[in-house]
Amino acid sequence: MNVNAPYVKPFQNDAVPLQEWLSHGKSWIESALGEALPAADQRPRILHEAMRYACLGGGKRLRGILAMTICQTLGAEARRALRPALALEAFHAYTLIHDDLPCMDDDDIRRGKPATHIQFGEANALLAGDALLTLACQWLAETHAPLPHPPAALVTELTTAGGSQGVIGGQVEDLAAETLPPDEEMLVYIHTEKTARLIACACRMGAISAGACASKVDLLGRYGLHLGLAFQMIDDLLDATADTRALGKPAGSDAKNQKLTTVRLWGLEKSRAEAERHTRMALDLLEQLECPAGRLQDLTRHLLMRDF
Repeated sequence: MNVNAPYVKPFQNDAVPLQEWLSHGKSWIESALGEALPAADQRPRILHEAMRYACLGGGKRLRGILAMTICQTLGAEARRALRPALALEAFHAYTLIHDDLPCMDDDDIRRGKPATHIQFGEANALLAGDALLTLACQWLAETHAPLPHPPAALVTELTTAGGSQGVIGGQVEDLAAETLPPDEEMLVYIHTEKTARLIACACRMGAISAGACASKVDLLGRYGLHLGLAFQMIDDLLDATADTRALGKPAGSDAKNQKLTTVRLWGLEKSRAEAERHTRMALDLLEQLECPAGRLQDLTRHLLMRDF
């Protein structure tokens, strides 16, 4: 894995327009992922092709960009969070493969192209997701966290956020909620565990990579939870109002699958208001960082206003 890739200016300069900065950040992470993943011609070829298909060629790279931006915001080089960023993106790709499977959400399109199980078959897609999860843990196990954190802090963060009391637990409750009456407590649990927990993990891993103290790691974790909740609420709104071409995945799939969403529970107006409330809470936490965080503030506001 090339952790000494050429530095990308958007990670150094807050004066770069946000969209250009995001585009360069995505390109850097995409390039590093392409180098780090097993080659497509390496045996078993179909598995590695499926892993690369699911991981490359699309996505916002939000989790990776957050980790690297927070690392730099706290005074360290962004590249110190590169391996954690790649692990987050591989882990996220695994969750998307599994979400799309017929036994889960049964979606045929992801990131504007056929879902992995459509392209490679259900069994190969399932195994590609398993392999990406395992690879993400391997990358982090090979990456010792700096002091004052224990060496295994990074892999502990991801496995804790991704397990039965995190992402996987949220997915289980998400499936169960399809057959239950709408319930606010259940909604908050699903959105927190299935989506916000991994975004908070990205923020914490960025802070750990910078060697930040425990109080700053925890503060940025709380920031990530509010950011993640706002992000999921906007996702719910877009699923109800945007089209498939803009989203890169089937529009209206939440309603088709009777998903418990903010729109189903609260309607469009309150869902937007709740997303704005959590965005304000995230911005308030950034004010407590006691260091310049202009790029993080810009990104936080941008995610509230996004249209895909």
